[in-house]
Amino acid sequence: MLDQKPDNPEPRAFSAGSGDVEDATFVDAASPSAGDGGALGKFRAGVTARPQGRGPKPLWRRILVFFLKWFTIIALVLAVLSAIVAFAFAFIAPPPTITMASRAMSGMTVQRTWVPLSSISLNLVRAVMADEDQRFCSHQGFDLVEIQKALDAEQAGDKLRGASTISQQTAKNVFLFQGGGWARKGGEAWFTFLIEKMWTKNRVMEVYLNVAEWGDGIFGAEAAAQARFGVSAKDLTPEQAARLAAVLPNPNVWKVDGKYAVNRRGPWILRNMQTIARDGLDGCLLGKK
Repeated sequence: MLDQKPDNPEPRAFSAGSGDVEDATFVDAASPSAGDGGALGKFRAGVTARPQGRGPKPLWRRILVFFLKWFTIIALVLAVLSAIVAFAFAFIAPPPTITMASRAMSGMTVQRTWVPLSSISLNLVRAVMADEDQRFCSHQGFDLVEIQKALDAEQAGDKLRGASTISQQTAKNVFLFQGGGWARKGGEAWFTFLIEKMWTKNRVMEVYLNVAEWGDGIFGAEAAAQARFGVSAKDLTPEQAARLAAVLPNPNVWKVDGKYAVNRRGPWILRNMQTIARDGLDGCLLGKK
């Protein structure tokens, strides 16, 4: 009697062998090897399995990541807050500075009367430019020419010369403190960048002349003009303005009626004031001509 094949043979799964159909191995689809225990199951298990034998990160690495994370957060917060404060001071008068507070704490009577730039003589504006920052209108807060001169002088063994602009001095006086140190210099550079971007040149000069120290607890052009010469800041003569500018680098030592201001620095400033007026180097100060 002839063998008969079943009408409904059970399904079989093809498993690749040597590539020859005759030699191919057939596995029942219902067998465990074709399911989760087969090649596909092993592949899935390999993808989803977690690496074994990896312990926690070293303590020093976790501490380093922690400090870097919070340093970045704090730096960003301070940057945003400082930008907001700098923007506000473009429209409102800054509060008393740290230098003013330190003078008051030392027992000095602090004198300051805030006046707009329009109430300050153009003579004083030109005098401080002549003495402190002749390229005030052409730089963006940092005088690269003077910085290079200072570096060349230091390399030549000469006494280190200052290269701070009026913008840098304004940033230091309003937001920071006197003295050196890289931390303060870094803050000064940041605030100089901010005020140059957010303030006009008129505003920088106005704030500078209202917070500059003229010795004996006297701050600002108006208080200095009245205390030293008995006149308002808008009535200063070229000679008076030159003598006020001459003592700015060291106002608690040099005097406006001393030999340095009267006979040495003052006449030099007067000559440079004429150059500034002749060449229009103060042209960025709108409304001052």
